Amino acid sequence: MNLAQRVQSLKPEGAYAVLAQARALEAEGRDIVHLEIGEPNFDTAEHIRMAAIKALAEGRTHYTPTAGMAELREVIAEDAGRRRGVTFRPSQVVVSPGAKGNLFTPVLAMVEPGDEVIYPNPGYPAYEAAIIIAGATPVPVPVLEENGFSFDLDALDSLISERTKLIIINTPGNPTGGVIPMKDLQHIAEVAKKNDIWVLADEIYSRITYDGVSVPTITTIDGMLERTILVDGYSKTYAMTGWRLGYGIMPEELAGPVTTLVNHSSGCSAEFTQIAGIEAITGQQEWVDEMVAEYQARRDILVDGLNEIPGVSCITPQGAFYVFPNVKSFSKPVGELATQILNEAGVALLPGTAFGKYGEGHLRLSYASSIAAIEEGLERLWKFFSELK
Repeated sequence: MNLAQRVQSLKPEGAYAVLAQARALEAEGRDIVHLEIGEPNFDTAEHIRMAAIKALAEGRTHYTPTAGMAELREVIAEDAGRRRGVTFRPSQVVVSPGAKGNLFTPVLAMVEPGDEVIYPNPGYPAYEAAIIIAGATPVPVPVLEENGFSFDLDALDSLISERTKLIIINTPGNPTGGVIPMKDLQHIAEVAKKNDIWVLADEIYSRITYDGVSVPTITTIDGMLERTILVDGYSKTYAMTGWRLGYGIMPEELAGPVTTLVNHSSGCSAEFTQIAGIEAITGQQEWVDEMVAEYQARRDILVDGLNEIPGVSCITPQGAFYVFPNVKSFSKPVGELATQILNEAGVALLPGTAFGKYGEGHLRLSYASSIAAIEEGLERLWKFFSELK
């Protein structure tokens, strides 16, 4: 087939490719430790599941307004604004089947061929994909380990051009777990205001933070509410990956066109899923805190274990549920290294280059798995790297 260039340029997410390889090995009888997928191993809380079951029993299986049910948009606006110390209106909320929908549709609504979009590298692969599909030029900005995996601000400044339309930020970040400090957000905000650039702030991990760290948000900086698209959702905070429910909050003049794009692509999110989303926000939240505390315990075990392996160094992430250890001392391309680890050690993890060229020299491991799996994985990695060294 003579496929469109926008499709030919796309690559599948590395996590799914590694998962497929791991499953193939398991089909051959191999025992594989899964540390590759960023999916909570917790079940969605019972009160949320029961809200959906009740809705299904009542026949709540119909179309809803494209932007989401009015009640859901109200509770999202109130909750998201209160947690960030700003005011959002329900009319600014666009609900989508998963947060990914609000990574793609605002980009499609705003940028055109010839425009440039700056995005974090290493970073979530969907950012580059959205830019390519929109026909714009992806411009990666390095995310530096020595900056706690925040932007290289000097590089950011040098990459700004008259064609820059949008800057994408992710805090806490995937794949690094890094949190962008307020001073860096202020720098990004000043660049955006000075050059009339929009910002898309992916804050899907904003409630998964550790050691009392509070994640600052660019939405609190003067002049940024009117030029920021905030993206969040249910998959990570509420362990609702398979429910496919996310949202974007943006100025009304953008929310309208984005809603039209959602209307023509997915129509709307499932009614009973949205009802579960209302319950998730308005119901008890203690279980979320308990889940985050468990993640922190897992993080500490994984970071400590990795730093005990000769040649491996790993800084402690402040958020999300990933570590991004440095393995440059082994002088081996991380794509080859990750494949070797899977085949020889039976540990599924991702090369840093699955998140962009600046991920070279790092691996990504998810601690959204059990402590038992993490400890087994560490034992296998220690043996592997000791023999490799």
